[in-house]
Amino acid sequence: MSDFRSLEVRHIHRETPSAVSVEFSIPEALQPEFSFKSGQYITIKTMLNGEEVRRAYSLCSTPKENIVKVAIKEVVDGTFSKYANQELTEGTVLDVHPPEGKFIYTPSTHKGAIALYAAGSGITPIMSILKTALDYGNTVALLYGNKSTEETIFHDELIALAEKYPDFYLKFVYSQSRADNALAGRIDGTTVNYVVKNQMKDVAFAHHYICGPEAMITTVSDTLKNNGVAEDTIHFELFTASSETNEAAEAVTGKATISITVDDEDFTFEMDASETILDAALKQKIDAPYSCQGGICSSCICRVTEGKAIMEKNQILTDSELEEGMVLACQAHPTTATIKVDFDDI
Repeated sequence: MSDFRSLEVRHIHRETPSAVSVEFSIPEALQPEFSFKSGQYITIKTMLNGEEVRRAYSLCSTPKENIVKVAIKEVVDGTFSKYANQELTEGTVLDVHPPEGKFIYTPSTHKGAIALYAAGSGITPIMSILKTALDYGNTVALLYGNKSTEETIFHDELIALAEKYPDFYLKFVYSQSRADNALAGRIDGTTVNYVVKNQMKDVAFAHHYICGPEAMITTVSDTLKNNGVAEDTIHFELFTASSETNEAAEAVTGKATISITVDDEDFTFEMDASETILDAALKQKIDAPYSCQGGICSSCICRVTEGKAIMEKNQILTDSELEEGMVLACQAHPTTATIKVDFDDI
């Protein structure tokens, strides 16, 4: 994954007691590389405690703003998130991969009113989508769940947007506190129906975007589909990996001879089938693309051109992509004696 670029941290802003936003300076020569669509993410790479750390963070800025900015919430026992919230300073140089990702909103192809659903730090890509949609004059509804007002990333900015745009409906949901004009509890079928069937009943939403924990995404998606919403208008992105795994993939054993193509270079070696393709590649010091290593981003997508593989988890690839031989290298195990994968042909 050779196209990381060294970028300077231009500005850090404390969003909540446990989250900061980080903005990068983009040299003019690199601006075309760092153009993006609302909803995409960047991968940040650095060395911490003598080890390379890579993390994917969604962009909360918009393409029109021409700013590359992410929000980072500190995670218990987190490595980079702890560093970003406690030690990172303006002027620090980090390696950043250009924007990527399939959870996108483009005004030209996603016309009409949109409904947004976010929980916690899931607001990050949703914020980019929200501001872009409002800027293009679309009606937008946002249902946003958190523990409390204090832990609500972008709280004041969202209030300001609601005051500025009459076609923006905003509803907070708090699980551990009470507040005026906010719902109590978590985002569930009742709160979703409150928005789409009550408060916004006269609006025909063209698209729905969801970002948060898997249980919340499942609940919102099921509620929408039960209301007759077409599945292809429901878009989602996880920010935590699913706990469910394919036991058949975990049980794969034996050896496989694997050939890997990445950055126009070919590598062939023997690997344990019990390892994932990505882990095996990294052991061989191959610069394969990756970020989250949990199956929730799309950085490590590759194509199986010969042989077969099985994945532990898949919450990203569509049926048509699977039919084309696409797999997530961080989740895939070879199931044939020989296998060829191509990271370039995707």
